[in-house]
Amino acid sequence: MSYPHLFAPLNLGFTTLKNRMIMGSMHTGLEEEKDGFTKLAAFYAARAKGGVGLIITGGISPDVFGKLTPRAAKLTSMSEVKSHRLITSAVHAEGGKVCMQILHSGRYANHPLALAPSAIKSVIGRFSPWSMPHWLVKRTIRNFVRAARLAKQAGYDGVEVMGSEGYLINEFLTKHTNKREDRWGSNFENGTCFALEIVRGIRDAVGPDFIIVYRLSMLDLIDNGQSWPEIESLAKALQESGASIINTGIGWHESRIPTIAQMVPRGAFEWVTRRLMGKLTIPVVATNRINSPDMAEQILQNGSADMISMARPFLADPEFLKKAQAGRAEEINTCIACNQACLDRIFLQRTATCMVNPFACRETEWKLVPTTSPKSIAVVGSGPAGCAAALTLLQRGHRVTLFERQARIGGQLGLAAQIGGKSEFRETLRYFTVQLNKHGADIQLNREFLPSDAEAFDEIILANGAAPRVLSVEGAEHPMVAGYADVFSGKRKIGSSIAIIGAGGIAIDTALFVAKGAEMPTIAEFAREWGIDMNYENRGGISPAGKIHLNEKRIIILQRGNDKLGKRLGKTTAWIHRMELKKLGVEVMSSAEIRRIHDQGVDVIVDGNLSTVNVDQVIVCVGQMVDDKLFMQLRQNKKSVHRIGGALDAQDLNAFRAIEEGTKLAMCL
Repeated sequence: MSYPHLFAPLNLGFTTLKNRMIMGSMHTGLEEEKDGFTKLAAFYAARAKGGVGLIITGGISPDVFGKLTPRAAKLTSMSEVKSHRLITSAVHAEGGKVCMQILHSGRYANHPLALAPSAIKSVIGRFSPWSMPHWLVKRTIRNFVRAARLAKQAGYDGVEVMGSEGYLINEFLTKHTNKREDRWGSNFENGTCFALEIVRGIRDAVGPDFIIVYRLSMLDLIDNGQSWPEIESLAKALQESGASIINTGIGWHESRIPTIAQMVPRGAFEWVTRRLMGKLTIPVVATNRINSPDMAEQILQNGSADMISMARPFLADPEFLKKAQAGRAEEINTCIACNQACLDRIFLQRTATCMVNPFACRETEWKLVPTTSPKSIAVVGSGPAGCAAALTLLQRGHRVTLFERQARIGGQLGLAAQIGGKSEFRETLRYFTVQLNKHGADIQLNREFLPSDAEAFDEIILANGAAPRVLSVEGAEHPMVAGYADVFSGKRKIGSSIAIIGAGGIAIDTALFVAKGAEMPTIAEFAREWGIDMNYENRGGISPAGKIHLNEKRIIILQRGNDKLGKRLGKTTAWIHRMELKKLGVEVMSSAEIRRIHDQGVDVIVDGNLSTVNVDQVIVCVGQMVDDKLFMQLRQNKKSVHRIGGALDAQDLNAFRAIEEGTKLAMCL
């Protein structure tokens, strides 16, 4: 497929962007690392080399108050300019353009110097903010202008002013956070003064030949948020004040509506940006859950935007655009919006990377070095660990035979892909399939690896996964008992009343699969389920959320402990799953001790009381365990054997760990 709209140049008057793609801002954690700007330079240079039209950096604070964390990066003086020149020089050397995002965290600051229009604590914040006096509002405006002036001196082609997602500028624009009665509040027009004075000040300071992107919150998704007429009015005023591009922001961080997670349909917010099209003379950018060149092209062709912003897809594949333009879109390593290695790690104050591309943010440390002594290597198992190891070995020049006892590759990725909200895993399976074939893997399907096969190989990598843990209670062999793998694969039909034993990630996935099936919701269904007002008749774009139709099933999760369900899941998705289960009517019984399974259901003891949970099916999701039989046999034969993924350690196993382990091992052999 060709992409004429996506690869059309965009003339901004004083400069031309070579295509309609923006690499959107995302914080990587490299900003705070030792030698972090050297690493950031390599990270952004790789994306510029991949052909993206404009890169926007992670948020840089204009002053100490605006830092997200005490260690967060800022740009306040010439002494800090030198570090930023590493980035701009590296990007320009690869023919790219780059803007620095100026972000003031406002009441989201994770330190006691948090500021806000009014002293109203966020539901997700640790610190209560200080209400900004008039003089500090004015000084903050000057600090934004100073940061832009310094960014220009550092060689940036422009700046993005972060005015969405509930950060400081956004906080001035709604009654939700602005209770002031002075010139910076009391009505919407006064609230816009802060944003407009920042943009006007920056334009006056940097001159006409400097890009100013404004990230406009077009859908707050909070109570008492902005109305659409207010957003449209602000967009026009920003254009008059000197903005070059209007980027779309969707949802505040405290909103209880998912906006970028995997269960959000692709292009779910195209309709928002489309509302602004034709109202401005400057370009408007669409964003959120756009992860393929086909979708980007379609949105542009629909007239829903002038440009497309993607952030995490460029973590997943820095050559995204180069592959698309060369007609190799099937080779793109697609972002699946899992959040496991990017946002979840950032929330833990660790450096981001990417589940499907563990080289991301490690460009100066992880290198694919061609081998000088090619070996014949057997990889046993084609789950995420095995596929990652096999592909990396092939890329280095080794000969690889991949053994898979099933009829297709994928392992647990294939199971996860059956869940409607995780269907993006099919993209990872497609990527591995295409790349393994391209690089000449000998893929042996429906083939059990036997100890006698080992003699033909120099090295053996066991990536044959973990085995489901066996439930040790009376009645565990009852005909109504099923394993989760058999349910996902369709080998076992789903009952009408189901008890799920276990409360980890697999149990939650199973509950969602049983309740919702394998299909992703349409955009309209998603909006209705989560309470998004697509007619924009309500402030903040929210309406009462609906309840998902349950198809008359009763589903109950039997949890041994009393912790919050999904405690070990990533912070950015666990709350979504809990809300989904609640909407679906899934019951949770905590502190449940399983005593017996019989014809009538499951006997449990809760708080010392014995009762029976009447169901016609029991699905066991009590974890996984290492099956080391093959490993011990190979070791006895004194073969060089390695273990990765679930074959090494079944505790807290996930795809990120599996792919990372497979890749790291393959770089060393």
